[in-house]
Amino acid sequence: MKTKKQEELINNYLSEMGSETGSLYREIICYLSELGYNPVKQKSSISFKHDLHNKQMAKIGRGKTHFFSLRFSACRGYSQRIADIVSAAISKVTANNPHRLARCLTAECNFCQGEASTHVYTHTYPSGETKTSCGAYAIKIPNMTSDDIPEIKQLIKEEHDYLMKHEAGG
Repeated sequence: MKTKKQEELINNYLSEMGSETGSLYREIICYLSELGYNPVKQKSSISFKHDLHNKQMAKIGRGKTHFFSLRFSACRGYSQRIADIVSAAISKVTANNPHRLARCLTAECNFCQGEASTHVYTHTYPSGETKTSCGAYAIKIPNMTSDDIPEIKQLIKEEHDYLMKHEAGG
């Protein structure tokens, strides 16, 4: 963490979790910090944003249980587990949050920079139908285990590189 206050915020939050979950979250938080993402308290969650583009990369929080959400809409070629998470998220958006559909593909939104098709969540179903949802939102990664950490770090790095190129002008 960059400041003592940020370190205290994270330590207080992680102290409420079990040691296994807390260590998973800490590893991800340390990686986000290495890339320049700062923790910011938002009600019962902590959001991670970068000073150069101010886009949310990740979020940890409390609901019925602790959760971890990640923005990785510019990423492609991920595991079947992540593809299933994207599919479930798109299905939920389609049913419950139509305002989170990928409106940038029809030029109805210009919140994100770069070619629209490169920063939306996309899933092609077995029927051949392809659906998309807005890439500006982080998606919850349920039941995270230590086996997920390498892929999550890879997704963070890939999304970070995209955001730095298209949102931070680098």
